[in-house]
Amino acid sequence: MARAAANGIEIEYEVFGDEADPTLLLIMGLGAQMTTWPVEFCKELAGRGHQVIRFDNRDIGLSSHMDHLGEADSMAALGAAMAGEAIDAAYTLDDMAADSVGLLDALGHDSAHIVGASMGGMIAQRLVINHPERALSLTSIFSTPRFIPADPEVVAVFNWPDPGTLEGRIQAGIDGARMTSGGGFPFDEDLVRQHVAANIDRSWHPEGQARQVAAIVADGDRTEELRSVDLPTLVLHGTHDPLVVPQGGQETADAIAGAELVWIDGMGHELPPGAWPTILDGISGLVAGVEGAGAPA
Repeated sequence: MARAAANGIEIEYEVFGDEADPTLLLIMGLGAQMTTWPVEFCKELAGRGHQVIRFDNRDIGLSSHMDHLGEADSMAALGAAMAGEAIDAAYTLDDMAADSVGLLDALGHDSAHIVGASMGGMIAQRLVINHPERALSLTSIFSTPRFIPADPEVVAVFNWPDPGTLEGRIQAGIDGARMTSGGGFPFDEDLVRQHVAANIDRSWHPEGQARQVAAIVADGDRTEELRSVDLPTLVLHGTHDPLVVPQGGQETADAIAGAELVWIDGMGHELPPGAWPTILDGISGLVAGVEGAGAPA
């Protein structure tokens, strides 16, 4: 892994594959480090002929933490969003999209195929709206163009109190993953435990997650802006997502002309290995279509 200066902050990133291959920029979601894109998943994409970049968003993982901007109350932000009130956020999804573009600049890429999951999909949507010249395609995974209320018990996963012990934090991570899974794929508790423990060991920064929640709800509704997006687009969403409900995927696809919507039966807010073939085939097919269309006759 390496660090790059981008948009006034430091971003931790990792690259897989050959730099001569089409570049995929993977943007991860709320409170999630880049390691939530599993290494095996990234290697599979690279093996299909892509250069893959994953990175930590600002305020999470090993990228710059923004504690100097003050604390945020994530539940208050969500409550304000549900009430239609204005949100005072420390930074915005505009800033986070600019971080992504800044990373491309730092790595010498004029453009890339943009892939975002959950909040990462929202950042990706904001990127293609604000910086259309930097995107070759968009893949939006279990994301949404606006805040759509979900089951409060599921949303509360992101505001559980800190257990205060390593084992308590690990167990809370497992419980949260179980609550947001869709039930259509096996839940491998041992594997989840390994991933949760490794991520906690790598970085523990819940304060950043709270500020990211505020950034999400402060961005409002991107639907009308997405109608102007003229970009090959794939929307992937699980039919049993309890956090970003399937309506979010439908609305994303409806907003972008020509977008392909692929439902993954039984998948929740997760990247289960059993769903990888559908996800990988979708991304690879979209990229191949774009790159083939741009090739000389």
